[in-house]
Amino acid sequence: MKPVHKKKQAIVIGAGPGGLAAAMLLSGQGYEVDVYEKQPVIGGRSARLTLGEYKFDRGATFLMMPHLIEEMFTQVGRSLHDYVDMQQLDPLYTLHFGDKVFAPSSDEAKTAKEIARVFPGDEDNYLQFMKDEKAKYEKVEPLLRRPFGKLTDYLKSDAVKALPYLHLNDTVYGRLSRYFKDERLRWGFTFQAKYLGMSAWDCPGTFTILSYIEHHFGLHHPQGGVNQVFRAMEDVIKEHGGRIHTSRPVKQILVEGGRAAGVLLDDGQKVYADHVVLNADFSSSMLNLFEPGVLKKYTPEKIRNKKYSCSGAMLYLGVNKKIDLAHHSVHFAADYRKNVDEMTVHKTLSADPSIYIHNPSVLDPTLAPPGKSSLYVLMPSPNTTAEIDWEAQREDIRQTMMNRLEQIPELKGLSEHIEEEIFFTPLQWEEELDIYNGALFNLAHGLDQMMYLRPHNQFEEVDSLYLVGGGTHPGSGLPTIFESAKISVRLIQEADARKHPRKNYMGKATEAGQLS
Repeated sequence: MKPVHKKKQAIVIGAGPGGLAAAMLLSGQGYEVDVYEKQPVIGGRSARLTLGEYKFDRGATFLMMPHLIEEMFTQVGRSLHDYVDMQQLDPLYTLHFGDKVFAPSSDEAKTAKEIARVFPGDEDNYLQFMKDEKAKYEKVEPLLRRPFGKLTDYLKSDAVKALPYLHLNDTVYGRLSRYFKDERLRWGFTFQAKYLGMSAWDCPGTFTILSYIEHHFGLHHPQGGVNQVFRAMEDVIKEHGGRIHTSRPVKQILVEGGRAAGVLLDDGQKVYADHVVLNADFSSSMLNLFEPGVLKKYTPEKIRNKKYSCSGAMLYLGVNKKIDLAHHSVHFAADYRKNVDEMTVHKTLSADPSIYIHNPSVLDPTLAPPGKSSLYVLMPSPNTTAEIDWEAQREDIRQTMMNRLEQIPELKGLSEHIEEEIFFTPLQWEEELDIYNGALFNLAHGLDQMMYLRPHNQFEEVDSLYLVGGGTHPGSGLPTIFESAKISVRLIQEADARKHPRKNYMGKATEAGQLS
């Protein structure tokens, strides 16, 4: 694709993954780009966090499908691998069910052998699952790469072909129960629903593709953490003449004649542009970035009535010794269904929670001093709509997490080795990072908030305003967030091509919404 001949201006609100991806694509295609970020660092909820000599990813801790990121870098004349060293993980992670440990791989033969060892009798069921999900993924994937801006988008051939594979009348857990006999193995292939902030017992059956994607494409660790991918995007944006302004909050999106004309910054400065890309948290933006009365579809009452994902309590620990755990490990509650229901249905804290541990120092020496470890601990929890006094219970919640950690043999006595610590609650996600309801994974992904029923990439209520991130189609999770950026940038370029056909070149749009 050739760049536009006359530079058009684009403003990006928020330097999270989606905003940086959009800014990189736009600047690489010849747009004049300014990114405004409220926080002092880039990356949004996935920024780098530094505690003394210890470094952490605040949010996302691994990459799935890095080839999708490479596609974006290639589109702007760069290669991701010139900026970031990537390591594929094997095993993917270790899953702990009491004393039983399951370590799957992206090598199907190895995983089948591991299942035969840990869950004998289910190995052939796993191979059938992977075969069926491959066919499903090939049908569903095109729907994740194009917008759903009108109802007739459901009638396009790719959507019609995908319909039998979407399993909309089933759940993730229901689908997996058709394959696996052992309940723990079902959990091991359904916990990925947490990436959407949902219960596997409620999450649409479409999303069994998440575990397939992990097992087929593998998981990858960028040296220095996932945040290094965002730093690479920052570098490319600047190489193409784009500007990133940190600690420069946007106070309001300026709407003139029904279109986004620019932004009003917190310091009173007005900046105008041809297009505005919104990467800030969707619901917080609807409530705070528009003059009252501008929005009709997304009024405060309607925003409150949306369904939201769960949240998470986080511990970031600088530990003065090496930890003998895998890069990623999930430690399941004895009654995982009860734990999930307490979090998502009853909105209470579990006495026996499941926890996720990220131990990147086991293979990345850049994140902690020699002989020490940067340890990241996530306890999925209700969001802030729960009747929980997060401040009053703060120390109790932290202690619950520490007690759970010290039940793990490799972490016994951990509290004696902590040199640095930050404890982060859902309330802090809400108040410090402007995440509505502290819902880490944005709007929930039920059938009533997917595709056309999710906020559109080309925002419905204001022209020249485009959404990227987990609050728009195709949804939350880094691969889909990057796809949202590709979709919105493509829509911007198509709009400019229609307005100035002699000054812009656009490749022919395929039915899947991609450019050829």
